[in-house]
Amino acid sequence: MTLSRRLILAGASMLAAPSLRAQTRFPDRPVRIVVGFPPGGNVDFTARLIAPSLSAALGQPVVIDNRAGAGGIVGTEHVARSRADGHTLLLGSTGPLSLFPVAMAQLPYDTLRDLAPIGICYRVPIVMMISRQVTARNLTEFVAAAKAQKGQFSAGTAGIGSGAHLAVELFNAGTGAELVHVPYRGTGPAINDLIAGTIPVVFDQLSSALPLHADGRARIIAVASASRAGQLPDVPTLREAGLVQQELTTTLGLLGPAGMPADVVETLRAALARTMHDATIRQRLESLGGAIPAAEAITPANYTAVIRDETETSREAVRIGNIRLDQ
Repeated sequence: MTLSRRLILAGASMLAAPSLRAQTRFPDRPVRIVVGFPPGGNVDFTARLIAPSLSAALGQPVVIDNRAGAGGIVGTEHVARSRADGHTLLLGSTGPLSLFPVAMAQLPYDTLRDLAPIGICYRVPIVMMISRQVTARNLTEFVAAAKAQKGQFSAGTAGIGSGAHLAVELFNAGTGAELVHVPYRGTGPAINDLIAGTIPVVFDQLSSALPLHADGRARIIAVASASRAGQLPDVPTLREAGLVQQELTTTLGLLGPAGMPADVVETLRAALARTMHDATIRQRLESLGGAIPAAEAITPANYTAVIRDETETSREAVRIGNIRLDQ
């Protein structure tokens, strides 16, 4: 083969290479969604609920990878250190993303430096519910009773550093009621004691509290979201009562490693918006108290803003309650 022939073939090969690369579309293999908690919890349930619809929108299988440990830190770090090609994602939650960064001295990741928000899936507000043995009929009466008997009312939560714990500290700061925080090992034991009348108040997610309110085993008297919950139109918010201005919710959203190409992020965002507005998924999550953003609001910018807001809310509650999670 002559030298000129070799040069022609080499040139043709170089010209063809960009064309072949351009034909590779994202995603070109299965997409993994990392869940930083064991199977069976709220984050895992949501990931498995939305995976089939995401798969249909992306044209590739979407598999769930449970990497539990340290309250979600292990899974979050794994995604933060993964290749930024969009094939490894995180279903993130408020604790690891917004609370731990201000309640722990050291974390192996920086949320908005090492991760790229794609969009919010839904938000669930924290609510305040009281035992049937409490004579107060509404929030106003309860606050009056608690202030008259400072330090005599205890408030149960799922544990130290939970979103509900933050709600207790901000409620105390806003009312001067001095509720005594009682951390449990999860929501279940706290609810059992509330039903039994052992503890008068529990702060918890709306999704867990709704069934108790519906069948009369406990009463929800306040919601800690910006506006009233659609399932409880007659229950006031702590904000409208002038007690707590911050919005206290658990937010679940999709993120990937920082540095993902813009077109990859947009593909994932569009697939997530389509998924969250699938009629079956929407009905299921809303029945559990979830508030799904409008499709046009499922964006990286909006999720980033929520993470920043939740971080500042956590910072204030951590300061007021002197909460440390790494001691």
